[in-house]
Amino acid sequence: MSESGIRVFGIRHHGPGSARSLAAALDALEPDLVLIEGPPDADDLIALAGSAGMVPPVALLLYAPDEPRRAHYYPFAVFSPEWIAIQHALRRKVPVRFMDLPAAHALAMDIEDEKAAQAAEAVRSESDAEAGPSSARRVRQDPLHDVARAAGYNDSERWWEHVVEERQDHTGAFDAVLEVMTALREDETHDPPPTASPDEARDRLREQRREAWMRRTIRSAVRDGARNVAIVCGAWHAPALLADVPVKEDDAVLKGMPKIAVKATWIPWTPDRLARESGYGAGIESPGWYAHVWEHGATPEASLSWMTRVSRMLREEGIDASPAQTIDAVRLASTLAALRGRPVPGLPELTESTLSALLDGNEVPLALLRKRLTIGDTLGTVPKDAPSVPLQEAIARDQKRLRMSPQASEKVLELDLRKPFDLERSVLLHRLRVLGIEWGTAERGVGKGTFKEVWRIAWRPELAVAVIEAAVWGNTVEEATAARAGDRILKAQDLPTLAALLGVLLLADVPRAARLAITRLDELAALSSDFAELCGALPPVARTLRYGDVRGTDSELLTHVVAGLVTRVSAGLPVACGSLDDDAAAAMYAHLIAVNDSLARLNDAVLLESWREALGRVLALPGIHGLVAGRSARLLLDAGALDADQVAAHWSSALSRAADASAGAGWVEGFLRDAGTLLVHDPKLWTILDGWLSGLASDAFGLVLPLLRRTVATFSAPERRRLGERARSARGGGDISGAVAAGAADEAESFDHERARAVLPTIALLLGLDDVSEKGA
Repeated sequence: MSESGIRVFGIRHHGPGSARSLAAALDALEPDLVLIEGPPDADDLIALAGSAGMVPPVALLLYAPDEPRRAHYYPFAVFSPEWIAIQHALRRKVPVRFMDLPAAHALAMDIEDEKAAQAAEAVRSESDAEAGPSSARRVRQDPLHDVARAAGYNDSERWWEHVVEERQDHTGAFDAVLEVMTALREDETHDPPPTASPDEARDRLREQRREAWMRRTIRSAVRDGARNVAIVCGAWHAPALLADVPVKEDDAVLKGMPKIAVKATWIPWTPDRLARESGYGAGIESPGWYAHVWEHGATPEASLSWMTRVSRMLREEGIDASPAQTIDAVRLASTLAALRGRPVPGLPELTESTLSALLDGNEVPLALLRKRLTIGDTLGTVPKDAPSVPLQEAIARDQKRLRMSPQASEKVLELDLRKPFDLERSVLLHRLRVLGIEWGTAERGVGKGTFKEVWRIAWRPELAVAVIEAAVWGNTVEEATAARAGDRILKAQDLPTLAALLGVLLLADVPRAARLAITRLDELAALSSDFAELCGALPPVARTLRYGDVRGTDSELLTHVVAGLVTRVSAGLPVACGSLDDDAAAAMYAHLIAVNDSLARLNDAVLLESWREALGRVLALPGIHGLVAGRSARLLLDAGALDADQVAAHWSSALSRAADASAGAGWVEGFLRDAGTLLVHDPKLWTILDGWLSGLASDAFGLVLPLLRRTVATFSAPERRRLGERARSARGGGDISGAVAAGAADEAESFDHERARAVLPTIALLLGLDDVSEKGA
């Protein structure tokens, strides 16, 4: 493979410096054929890379149609050298093809490797398990490790970035890379490992087959008349493609390879999937930074532009980042680069200067900076005429199987979850919603219980985009839902959000993700000291536990979580109820109702007993806010934990003359809100309230009147009417109407009828009655 008409360019996948050097080299070479390391099964899709609708990052997806989970992805960023080579060929109308081992063989080999690995695992001996990796395997995993150390670098990634990606002079770049890789491969050849594990043997065979296939492709291109061929491949493979290997030797390596049917398409990709931390074998540390370097070059202007973006993002997050600080950060980065012998600042210098000049040493915002800028959060797009993705085909199969063909017009779908067919329909709709494919909107069921669901479904054109976006999570609906849910679970930082997500996952029948959510929920609950979070998490989890049996879910998965939440809520309730202001008391009031309703639905005697004991401790606390104390007493009365006489005693204590009037009004509101019937039918409560109002001084009455009016406003119209009739039937100024009039006068003075009449219109307005000034007098 030493023909003068063949030029091999050894590049790094997703390297902006390699891409810039390659662009210049291709312009100078003007090849008549471009061959790129990639799957030949996707040759027919290369032309779509020139479409206006194709915006990187994107990826070629090669998959087995009969088993969509078995797939290979070949991602491209705007700075990927392979992408640059494709764009060069399409602009110049030069033939361009992929030359790597076809995915039809690679995927079939994956199947064989999995079977062999499973068989080997079953018989693996202790000595094999303890054997460490050979030196040759270490070289192949990180071939530049020793080179970087020899150059004084501890990190080969940083060495390559400085030497290649930030290189200003592209002259001789590929010759230097080829020379280094040739030397490394010669060392490996001359010093083979004495023994090799089965995994290493399979890896070596696959690499030999890949390189043999690429050499075969190059020979075929030359036979077909190509005279100026540009070969774009990973730097490690460059020496092998120029080696004079006999054709018979390559044919022998390629003989007998397995093969399966495959399909190919383009899908959108994201920068975080290009990152090394995602598990991508050819991943890079900083896709967002590399995109910036590709756009601006490794220049001082790129440093200023980057720091401007950093400052803008910090200001959007409410962190001060003035122009003066930004300038200081750029200068500091330039100084650091000079001290380190770098011609321009790189990402480490810019990050360190950001931490010092903009963040005052606070490392917390660096995580956000890395996510949004260093890695990036964009999503690529593919043209509409790209072949459909596996997830789209999977959705179509489910729609056909469940007789739910997509329609533009809105359709109401009533589902009876007791029927397996309707249950499968419901699961599909819930799974699509987890994936962000909002095909249907769930409404309240029309029947009693939880076995009814009503959906309004309509397939909108933009949902096709949502399907393509969701395809990055998996090739089947269940797989993609589990992966997307897993991502949301790991990112959830508060209990209510995680609890709500758990309920959705059980509705979507994703048990693996649901178990992960339960584990995560239990961990967060154990560490949380936020009482509001604990209270917010309990209702959705309890609701899931109560109604999960309709869908056949395993309630035992949730029982220990609910018990733990109830224990923590019950133990923390008395402490959380101390020293509450009005706003905090209103929030606590809502928590009391939500938790009590949830436990009432569960009807677990042990949990209810624990909760009611906590309410009793709250009621006994001195100085507790009236709204919270009143609601606690009401909940205990409804549960039968307090009888009428005990409640009357608490009323008398809360509304005594020694108690603060505003606190008494809050107590009344907490007890009676939304329940005027208690006041209508309980003479003791009526008498206590009447006596309390009668004893209020005029200034105190003015303070509590808005609270009382707010409470009465929550009563139903019939309740307000009954209370009004009772007030009008009072004789001698006895009950509420006469007591309020008497309370408006000073206790030391005789009863003043004129002053009494003055307040009656207000009382009438409060009770929703006609003017009672004449009748009340």
